[in-house]
Amino acid sequence: MSIQKNIRPAFTLVELLVVIAIIGVLVGLTLPAVQSAREAARRMQCSNNLRQLSLAIHNFESARKVLPPARLIARPGDDASRTCGGSQPTWFVHILPFIEMNNVASRWNIYGTWDSHEQQVREATSSIFYCPSRRSPSEGIGTAWVGGTGVVRRLPCGCPIPGTGGGRQVSGALGDYAGNHGDLSPGAVGLPTDFYYGGNGNGALISSRPFCRNGQVVDWFDKIRFASIVDGTSHTILIGEKHITRELIGQFPDDGPIYDGDSLPSSARITGPGMPLGRGPMDTSANYYAFGSWHPAVTHFAMADGSVRTVDLAMDTIFLGQLSNRRNSEYISVPEE
Repeated sequence: MSIQKNIRPAFTLVELLVVIAIIGVLVGLTLPAVQSAREAARRMQCSNNLRQLSLAIHNFESARKVLPPARLIARPGDDASRTCGGSQPTWFVHILPFIEMNNVASRWNIYGTWDSHEQQVREATSSIFYCPSRRSPSEGIGTAWVGGTGVVRRLPCGCPIPGTGGGRQVSGALGDYAGNHGDLSPGAVGLPTDFYYGGNGNGALISSRPFCRNGQVVDWFDKIRFASIVDGTSHTILIGEKHITRELIGQFPDDGPIYDGDSLPSSARITGPGMPLGRGPMDTSANYYAFGSWHPAVTHFAMADGSVRTVDLAMDTIFLGQLSNRRNSEYISVPEE
C-alpha cells in the first residue's frame, strides 16, 4: 500500500531573496514620502506656535498699550535714573498671562533679577516654545552662566560674547523662537550706540533702558508700540525661529534660557548684512545672534500683523535687514504661508 504525502509549494532561496529585495525597494521608495509628511506636519506645528506667540504679544500690547521689551539694560553714559537693573526677565515672562500660564506669571517679579526666582518658576515652559523639527518640550531645560568673569570675546560683527569663567550656572526653560531686535545698522563696535544697549535696537522687541527709583527698577523707557512700526506691521518681523547648531543645542550662550535678560541671544536675534540666516543644524558659519531653523531650506517668521511667513534660508541679507528694521521706510513683503 503506497502512502501519498502532501507536498506544499515553498519559496526557493532565490525567490525569498527576490521578495526581500522588492520589499526593501518599496520601503526605500515610501520612506522619503513618510519623512516629508512628518516634516510638513512639524512645519505646520512650528508655524502655529509662532501664531500663538504673536497673538500673545498682540494681546499684551492691547492690554498695556506697549510691546514687551526684549530685556532691560542701561546704555553706557546714561544718568542714574536709567542705570539700575540689567538682569530682569525677558519678553517671554511678560506674555505668560496671555498663553494660559497665569499661575506661573503670578510668581514672577518682572523687575527682579531673573535668576533670583525659584527653579520651578525659571523652568516653567510650554509646548509652543519649541519647534518639533528641533526638539520636544522634554528637552527644553538648559543653563546660563550668571556673574561670569571670563574675558568677553567678540564675533566678526563686533557683537560681544558673555564670559563664562567664574560665576554660577542657573537653570531655565529653553526655546526655539526669538524676538526681532532689528539689524546691525546701530553698530556693534563698542560704542554706547551699539544695537544691544537699551533703546538702540530698531526692531519690534528691543532692549529698553530701565527706569530707576532708589536704585530699583520700577518701569522702562524706550517703549515701542505697533504704531511705532512706521514701515507697517505687515512689512516688519515680530518674532522668528532662532539659529542653533546641533552640536550647541542646550549650550550657553547659543542656546540659553529664554527668561535670561543678561544674555540677549536667549530671547532676541538680529538680521541684515553680516547676519545671514543659519542654514540648518550643521551650519557653524552663522553666529548666535542669527535667526534660522532646522527645516529644509526655509525658516518661519511671524510678522507684526500676526501673519506667519516662510522665508528662504538663502534670502539676501539686505532684504532681511529691511524686514527687521521697523523704521527704514523700505516695504519688503514675503508671501503668507
